[in-house]
Amino acid sequence: MSTAEQIGGQTGRLSVLAAAWVVARRDFVAILFSRTFFFFLLGPLFPVIVGVLAGSVGSHVDQTAVQPEVGIVMTGPDADAVVRARDALSDRLGTGLPALVVLKRLEPGETYDPARAFAGRQANIAAVLSGTPQAPVLTGPKDRIEGWSGGMAMIAAQAVAGPLGPWPDVALRTTATSNANERTGRLRTAQSAQMMLFLLTMMLAGMVLSNLVEEKGNKIIEVLAAAIPMEAVFLGKLFAMLAVSLVGISVWGGIGITLYLAAGSAVPHLPEPAVGWPLLIVLGVIYFSMAYLLLGSVFLSIGSMATTVREVQTLSMPVTMLQLMVFFLASYAMTQPGSGIELFSVFFPFSSPFAMLARAAQDPALWPHALAVLGQGVCVLLLVRAGAAIFRKRVMKSGQAGPRRKGRRGWMKRREPDAPGAAAQNV
Repeated sequence: MSTAEQIGGQTGRLSVLAAAWVVARRDFVAILFSRTFFFFLLGPLFPVIVGVLAGSVGSHVDQTAVQPEVGIVMTGPDADAVVRARDALSDRLGTGLPALVVLKRLEPGETYDPARAFAGRQANIAAVLSGTPQAPVLTGPKDRIEGWSGGMAMIAAQAVAGPLGPWPDVALRTTATSNANERTGRLRTAQSAQMMLFLLTMMLAGMVLSNLVEEKGNKIIEVLAAAIPMEAVFLGKLFAMLAVSLVGISVWGGIGITLYLAAGSAVPHLPEPAVGWPLLIVLGVIYFSMAYLLLGSVFLSIGSMATTVREVQTLSMPVTMLQLMVFFLASYAMTQPGSGIELFSVFFPFSSPFAMLARAAQDPALWPHALAVLGQGVCVLLLVRAGAAIFRKRVMKSGQAGPRRKGRRGWMKRREPDAPGAAAQNV
């Protein structure tokens, strides 16, 4: 006996929640033990592999790229003094000063157009320093010379002053952290957690649509709707997809933790969030569930109004764009704690999970999360109820119209034959 027949035989004894549990268990088992679920788990690995390869190639290109240089066109003594001043300052200050290369040593009274240095391709000349150390002239593109003007002025001043004198040694007293470092680190952790939550939500919420359209095409929805309330079908499919998503996240998380431990110091270290890593992970699961249920209920309502895959894509595109705008809102609000925009993103249901997860990484207070989860749960119930009404109306519309048309046209009552000949003719 099929699942629909089992449900149909228990309609009088099953409540909405019990029927939803049966539907959720059916969908969960069917998806989890299907062959496509394995390839679904492999899906995120390809972007990660591409990202790693692209990062390694980009790093190799940066390392092998020729650094821009500043050419010097001065008399011999002035050019040597500028080069010595640059080397001395670079030893003291570290990186930040551009490399210098002597292009031409001028004789006294000789003139030279600095623009001629850009015509050749022998050197990677980005700008030309000419004139004298007392009156230097920097020639080149505007964005280059504006950024290097301060460094060139310091080099020229040191070339005029002569050899560097002794500098006092600075005693260093280290601390574990500072307010600025702690805030910057937690902001980076909040941004990473928010981005991960958004990517997982958008990647996994679409499964609800594909599952619904598939079952509408093979009429399974009509069979289920004839056996149990549509609210149970709606809730069952929504929570089944949530459970499948959590299984996928658990697998990906286990693989990610294993790779992180194996990589060691090669992986960038994220500062510890304000609430601690264990509690942040727990809150991340809770907020993912809320964001998934909110977005999934909207997607299910959209799926009930669509009959083909093309209609699903057309109707879901505005929701996807709005969700992207919601993410941008929460990302901007993360940098403005305590402001009106941050409070709005916290109270707005669709941005609240992202904003509150970012707040967990920056603020150790826990009571706002209890209120936020409660408010998000109420919004989920309202959306599920409204979505189930649309779901029931739209999904059953075609199923109800068919029998009525057939009843009017094909199942009209016939007159009883009044003669044996007429009866034989009807037969």
